[in-house]
Amino acid sequence: MTEEHVLIDNDFLRQFELKMDDQLAIIEYSLQERKIFLTKLIIPEEISTEAFQNEFIKTVFENIEERNLSVVPTSPEIAKFIKKNRQYRSMLPVGVRI
Repeated sequence: MTEEHVLIDNDFLRQFELKMDDQLAIIEYSLQERKIFLTKLIIPEEISTEAFQNEFIKTVFENIEERNLSVVPTSPEIAKFIKKNRQYRSMLPVGVRI
């Protein structure tokens, strides 16, 4: 992401936010113990491209990795992202397969 596009972890609303062109892209989550459940991906139609979606999810995964959390993708789009990007499979908790 470019410098003007800053990822925000909104703890209060339990969502990652990224603003682009006055539009807000969101990944909702639920945090339990050392696992983060990524439950919903919302990208406004005006900025919804596969490239933007992949960069947004990648940026969120980098943030999660820095916090040393395991990822449980309950959103179909995020599960699909992990299938295509095998390097993130190591972030899945033991017993979770995609």
